[in-house]
Amino acid sequence: MDWEKEIQAGADGSPHSNLLGSRFVSFDEATSTATMRFTVRKEMCTWRGGVQGGLVAGYLDDVMGYAYVAATGGEMAPLNLEISMSLIRLIPEGPLIGKGRVVKSGRKVVFLEGELWSEDGKLMARSTSTALPTPRPSSSGTGMPD
Repeated sequence: MDWEKEIQAGADGSPHSNLLGSRFVSFDEATSTATMRFTVRKEMCTWRGGVQGGLVAGYLDDVMGYAYVAATGGEMAPLNLEISMSLIRLIPEGPLIGKGRVVKSGRKVVFLEGELWSEDGKLMARSTSTALPTPRPSSSGTGMPD
């Protein structure tokens, strides 16, 4: 099964992508940008009516990570060393669009950027990440050295 189908294989797909309601949409090789759609469930929201901040980081991590996975043809995945994010607006329950981009990729470090957008084009959150390149984990292996 290829990596795109594997993350979207329902109950047999990626556990964290299932939790986040992630759907990979496309990858633009010219800009190293991935587009994803998320379905924000009520369970992800606080009593304020928006996604809890740590969970916002999960959406941003997902879209940045899959930008790198797509850029490497499904062979590699980033292991975060650091994530920085700005919460620009409260993210409500419902649809959300993610854009993730590989800024620079080397043998020892990867720099990524991510943004979350409402369907009507409002920027909701933005992030950067510094990560280590590792083999992509799957249901059959962690991608980490033994």
